[in-house]
Amino acid sequence: MFTLLSRYWWVLVARGVMAIALGVFAFVWPQQTITALVLVFGAIALVDGTFAFVASIAGHRLSPYWWVLLLQGLLGIAVGVLTLFNPAITAAALLIYIAVWAMGMGVLQVIAAVRLRRDISGEWWLALGGLASVAFGILLLRNPAEGALAVLWLIGGFALVCGVMLTIGGFDIRRLRRRLAA
Repeated sequence: MFTLLSRYWWVLVARGVMAIALGVFAFVWPQQTITALVLVFGAIALVDGTFAFVASIAGHRLSPYWWVLLLQGLLGIAVGVLTLFNPAITAAALLIYIAVWAMGMGVLQVIAAVRLRRDISGEWWLALGGLASVAFGILLLRNPAEGALAVLWLIGGFALVCGVMLTIGGFDIRRLRRRLAA
């Protein structure tokens, strides 16, 4: 791993700089940043939903509960399409979409965990993740406008911290590589 990272240390630095830029944009131009995040979220929900839908159809003979994955796929596709066909939606509307998606996915995840408890151990992690998803959705629905700004600040803060760490790490690896080569 060190050989790979030391050879391409600059990739870490570039990723760090891009993350720092995202963090700065989130705080300096929040409206434009939210618009970009709307498009990214829509694309992710659509692709995730499509994969889940295809997997459910392809594996419908493997389990009588294939419909849970099908519903997850249809929900993801619906939220993705709604988001992408209306990119001018407000941040509050996006948060409502995300909240509904999170709650729907969470409920379906709990159902899957209950069904899996006969087959595997540790299924409670899946159920706990589903409950966390539902709780997240409920919290977002309580005040979507404030939630949008809070989420944007969290993303911006995370991007800044992560970007600084990646940049420092990249330069540290470069420095170590040069020291080992000498």
